[in-house]
Order: sequence, then structure tokens, then C-alpha cells
Amino acid sequence: MTGNNATGLDPADGGGRRVVEQRGLYFDELEDGVVYAHRPGRTVTETDNVLFSTLTMNTQALHLDAAWSAGQPFGQRLMNSMFTLATMVGQSVTQLTQGTIIAQLGLTDVSFPHPLYHGDTLYTETVITGKRLSASRPGQGIVTMEHTGRNQDETVVARATRSCLMWTRQAHLDAQGSQNIGE
Repeated sequence: MTGNNATGLDPADGGGRRVVEQRGLYFDELEDGVVYAHRPGRTVTETDNVLFSTLTMNTQALHLDAAWSAGQPFGQRLMNSMFTLATMVGQSVTQLTQGTIIAQLGLTDVSFPHPLYHGDTLYTETVITGKRLSASRPGQGIVTMEHTGRNQDETVVARATRSCLMWTRQAHLDAQGSQNIGE
């Protein structure tokens, strides 16, 4: 699809075919208490861990030094917890916020109750725990989400509460329409 088009028709198509563009859910489509299961899972690798840790300048031996980590309480290297957090949030994007988020407002209550290891598969679920229309930004709302990451054995490896500023459907369509006027 060329451009962002509120009609769902691709102007370059000429045939008037209906185009379905992948997106997240709008503020008005999100439901409190619903569990959104994000699939597929993501099997994490040693390469993921080493690259993420070195790219972010985290030289923690628990992520990089197999010999040293073998003598520590978990007996092996641990996935970088910031990688785990980023992947957990990332797994929710296509289903919940792709193209419908305005801004991430914050993360709170982040915890890692069990390590994630090389070769584990991370599965994430999100529950909407609150939503309210913005008092200062018409057509936008604040959504609170609880993300929970589990490994392949259903063991919780990460949790985080996230708040986002989201579009309502009509306001987003109106904003896109006003952008297209000058084209």
C-alpha cells in the first residue's frame, strides 16, 4: 500500500481493491481485563545475548563469560534482562500498538522473577488494566498494560507495567485526513 490511507483503498492500485493494513488496536478497541496472547514466541540465543549486551555496553560477566558464570548460583550465563524486557514489549507491538500509539509514557513495576537462558523461548501476554481518555489531548487516551513473559515451561521470567498514549480511531482517521489535504 502506498501512503497511509484512511479509505483502505490503494490509490496506486487503480483496481479499487480493498487493502488490509496490519495495525495495532485503537484506544476504543482495547478492553480492560482481556488477555492478549502474543504469538509466535521468540527463542533467544547466545548471539542475541552477546550482541545486545555489547551494543548497550553492558559488560556484565553474567551475560558474556561462560566460565565465570558456571561458578555462579545459576551455573550458566543469563540473558540480559534489558533484552528480555525489550523483547517482551516488542512482542506486543503488532497486536496492540502498531500504528496506533502516539507515545510510550513509562514503564513501572519491572521484575525478573526467574532467569531466561540461551535456548529458552519467550512468550508474552498482555492484560489491559486501565484506560482513560486524556483530559488535555482530545481524541487520545492513556492505556495501562501489564506484560508478562513466560518461558516454554510457563515459568514467569519477566513482568512490567507500561503506560501508553494511544489514538482513538476517529481522531487518528481525522488527523490522517488533514495530512492528506495538502498532497
